[in-house]
Amino acid sequence: MALSIGYAAMLEQFHPREAVELSVHAEGRGFSGVMAADHFQPWVPQQGQSAFVWNVLSAIGERTTGDLGPGVTAPTFRWHPAMVAQASATLAAMYPGRHWLGLGSGEALNEHVVGGYWPEAPERINRMFEAIEIISKLFSGSLAGRDVKHAGEFYKLESTRLWTMPEVAPEILVATAGPVTAKRAGRHADGLITVGAPLEKIEGLFERFAAGAREAGKDPDAMPKVLQLHLSWAATDEEALANAMTEWPNGGMKFPKADIRSPFEFAQIAKLVRPEDFEGRMVISSDTDVHRAEIQKYVDLGFDRIYLHNVGRNQRAWIDAFAADVLPKLSR
Repeated sequence: MALSIGYAAMLEQFHPREAVELSVHAEGRGFSGVMAADHFQPWVPQQGQSAFVWNVLSAIGERTTGDLGPGVTAPTFRWHPAMVAQASATLAAMYPGRHWLGLGSGEALNEHVVGGYWPEAPERINRMFEAIEIISKLFSGSLAGRDVKHAGEFYKLESTRLWTMPEVAPEILVATAGPVTAKRAGRHADGLITVGAPLEKIEGLFERFAAGAREAGKDPDAMPKVLQLHLSWAATDEEALANAMTEWPNGGMKFPKADIRSPFEFAQIAKLVRPEDFEGRMVISSDTDVHRAEIQKYVDLGFDRIYLHNVGRNQRAWIDAFAADVLPKLSR
């Protein structure tokens, strides 16, 4: 697969109109494709936004030509899987060949708002894979012109189909940082999404994902491996650090965050974050070559698509700097 370096449109930080304009600007400077997360709330109040991802992706689709992915949405608590399938199929029908569907097991920050029980991680993961089964059934059944139904441990679906479909169903990519989930993703999904982490950890994920794919008779080398990489670049190291501490303190929190329910709770925890907490988790530098070297490590590891998120508000300056000094120097 050809290498693709895309733009992560952070709907937690930017008004949807601005997120669209920044995505257009990024594509014009050489970034390929856009991912955006399905958040109901920002991580911390300072980020200040949380637009509805499907509306924004539709608007980005009208103004750009690259791929489009919600990276990620949880088809398990706020949404019944059938609704996620319909949203995805519609976007894929509108923008043929451009949309991929990124799915995760969810975070309480977004999913608790409907007032349901918030289970432990194993149940959340089981829910996600049952949701993937339903979405896959709807995609394949609808393309074949037949109704499908489902009765499982967590969900029911009465006989129905998706009446608006693309000619080819969207790829389903599973977001995970855990080896057990990675193996199940290899069996049941079309590709893998993860975030920046130590290379040896990601190598382990790739191995488990490949094992699951082979068990299902699939070629793991032909399946997309997608990375979202958070970073902080600015004109000076001091500004880059200030941006990380102010705009993205969650990047320095060295613990699982899936059970925290409020941006205001995250803001209280953020008071404990220190500059050294970002070490090994996120590159903070004014030197574009330092960032290039970090991104190249992930390219060499085997990622096909990498979506970059600069955590500061200085998006246009960062896009222009990376377009000039980073993107042209990355290679397989």
